[in-house]
Amino acid sequence: MKPLLALTAILCLLSCKPKEESEPKEFTTVFESSKGEATATYQQTIDFYTTLAREFPEINIRTLGTTDSGHPLHIVTYNADAQFNFHKIGQEKSVLLINNGIHPGESDGIDASMLLYRDLALKKITPPKHTVLVTIPVYNIGGALARNSTSRANQNGPISYGFRGNAKNYDLNRDFIKGDTKNAHTFFNIFHLVKPDIFIDTHVSNGADYQYTITHLFTQHNKLDGELGKYLHQEMMPTLEASLKNNGWDITPYVNIFNTVPEKGFPQFMDYPRYSTGYTALWNTLGLMVETHMLKPYKQRVKGTYELMKQLLDLAERDHQKIKQLRESSFQWYLEKTTYPLQWAIDTTQSSVLKFKGYAADTLTSEVTGFPRLKYDRNRPFTKEVPYHNYYVPTKEVEIPKAYLIKKGWDNVIKLLESNQINFEILKESRTYQVEKYTIESYETYQSSYEGHFPHYNTKAIASTEKIEFTPGDILVPTNQKGLRYLLETLEPEATDSFFNWNFFDAILQRKEGFSPYVFEDIALQLLKENPELKAGFLLKKEQDPQFSSNWYAQLDWIYQQSKPYDPYHMQYPVYRLLKD
Repeated sequence: MKPLLALTAILCLLSCKPKEESEPKEFTTVFESSKGEATATYQQTIDFYTTLAREFPEINIRTLGTTDSGHPLHIVTYNADAQFNFHKIGQEKSVLLINNGIHPGESDGIDASMLLYRDLALKKITPPKHTVLVTIPVYNIGGALARNSTSRANQNGPISYGFRGNAKNYDLNRDFIKGDTKNAHTFFNIFHLVKPDIFIDTHVSNGADYQYTITHLFTQHNKLDGELGKYLHQEMMPTLEASLKNNGWDITPYVNIFNTVPEKGFPQFMDYPRYSTGYTALWNTLGLMVETHMLKPYKQRVKGTYELMKQLLDLAERDHQKIKQLRESSFQWYLEKTTYPLQWAIDTTQSSVLKFKGYAADTLTSEVTGFPRLKYDRNRPFTKEVPYHNYYVPTKEVEIPKAYLIKKGWDNVIKLLESNQINFEILKESRTYQVEKYTIESYETYQSSYEGHFPHYNTKAIASTEKIEFTPGDILVPTNQKGLRYLLETLEPEATDSFFNWNFFDAILQRKEGFSPYVFEDIALQLLKENPELKAGFLLKKEQDPQFSSNWYAQLDWIYQQSKPYDPYHMQYPVYRLLKD
């Protein structure tokens, strides 16, 4: 080699770097490289966060359990202090948890979160000092792997996406109480580790056509009650709406209608505990679902979701101390209450008014069915005052007991209490308690399958007091704990999403003993002779009920149900209430 060439080569080795190393990495997402038309696959999403975690000490990715798909569930954490011990974080900072891909066809949040973490890492966004950001990149991994381009019939992009059902075909946003999936149990683990102050679940919907790209579905504020509910309704929600509007994003409450026009008015969606925000609210976490409009272009929807996350992160940072104080006060507030609302109805005495930006709609004759059909006209936008029914009142309340007692053997219930970090005692010796017990008086049942169950509703239970002996292995569950609301919503049979209504106790609904008429005839006669009140009631029922008087078996069965041989466990709810002294 000539001397000049050799010197040039050496200098190049010393000073020249490959172009990609000398320039800052941009960490471009699949969404960006596709010009807003594609969403990242599950593996591309995990790989992206893994790359960020390697490059930036402020970002951490870890697995925290499995899913029905066999793949692990991840959480990704951004903390400006590069500290990821949640036992310490919860004492020092507020936590914002984002859940993405619960319905993987609604992928907007998956891509928006990737952009948010990248921009935080590159300091395109001012790093929060008092708030830690945690995200579940893809919650429904099984659905994300069932990628297709057809299952979202009305959706405008992306090119391909995941499927709503998980690997066992469950809708995971109906599983937060019954816990039929491994996904749900891993979520419980994540939630109780992270202990979020604020929770976001990202979705896409289309109940009607309107001008907004993004809508919000906050947890129903009356359910939170106390000062925390006031803060959500009077400060957090209007502040978020105003900050988004100031940044060019109009937002409205979730348009809770189906096949009708929104200008007629609509109620706030009641997020019962089966839903993510209803579940997280049981621990006083301020929750909202972002619902983008599926008819808007995908690029626009992702940007809107990104902006909402960014603005809510700013709000969390500003109010971090206030939110933590309100949540802690709310826990104490519930522990001092004597009653708890189990059922709700819309408050017809008050409502809000929205300046709603919609599109005019016409009712035409369908060329398919020949029946009337709804058709929106985007060439006729309007802004109208629309009633929004967002106040609820309790219709059924219950006295809060000192504790619940659960008979041994109901392992599915005990497993869920454990997964939700409920404190309880397993009795080691027999104890007798004066308790309030429930007899299931009536209930109705869905006639078609719903999320792997035939749930009950309109359940009515009769309470009575009795001294009952509880034996080793039975469970004593005190209510003086942060899981109070979870206990009331699951163990009170009349609660909408109670374990009873989700079929956990259906074995008590079937008689296990009966009678043979030819034998019981003589026993029934003797019972009527020995008990004048029973006889009088029997004769009165025959007189007043023609169907009863014409049915010999119903008459014998009525007498049987009033007698000691009657099945003692039929309709007897195996969860007992230890009332306060």
